[in-house]
Amino acid sequence: MATKVIIFDCDGVLFDSKDANIAFYNNILSQLHLPPLSQEEVEYVHASTAEGALRYLLTRRDSHLLDKALTHRQGMDYTPFIRLMRMEPHLKELLSSLPHQIKRAIATNRTYTITDVLRIHGLKGEFDLVISALDVKNSKPHPESILKILHHFSISPSEALFVGDSGVDQDSALRAMVPFIAYKNRSLKADYHIDDLLEVKKIITHTSP
Repeated sequence: MATKVIIFDCDGVLFDSKDANIAFYNNILSQLHLPPLSQEEVEYVHASTAEGALRYLLTRRDSHLLDKALTHRQGMDYTPFIRLMRMEPHLKELLSSLPHQIKRAIATNRTYTITDVLRIHGLKGEFDLVISALDVKNSKPHPESILKILHHFSISPSEALFVGDSGVDQDSALRAMVPFIAYKNRSLKADYHIDDLLEVKKIITHTSP
């Protein structure tokens, strides 16, 4: 069945955001006089919502400081961290070359920051639908965000492709029964593995009748 919608994760797919995430969470931990992220923690927060990441981090360190961490996060200006994000190679080229009839969507565990991320990096208006963790009751790996996109465009799971880079994305796609493209992560179980976003075009051609 022909692909009608391409769904992208944000962090790790549209952007290399690890440096931004590390700086963001280390800033909060520093304010609480706690040690910086370990490598294991970096991998967790990369795929989590901000609140979920802080709950995870403070449970490991000092749960009594959780409310203080959440309050501090709400008052932070995230703009400096957005500027640390690096757009993945060939993203704009891919978006400009996709057939016009194929819709483009984002399913992200980001919350209020996704709008500024797209605006600051010149991607405002490039996507037909953006679903953040604020738009669903259950963030990824729950399939709700992907299912909401399918419902919005009135398509079946087989008419979409989801591009992700983490186990969270893998599980979300599997539970939504949407074909999964793993980006720069060969350890994931996926229908396709790619290391360059332009390969998405080849997959679309392969899945079209």
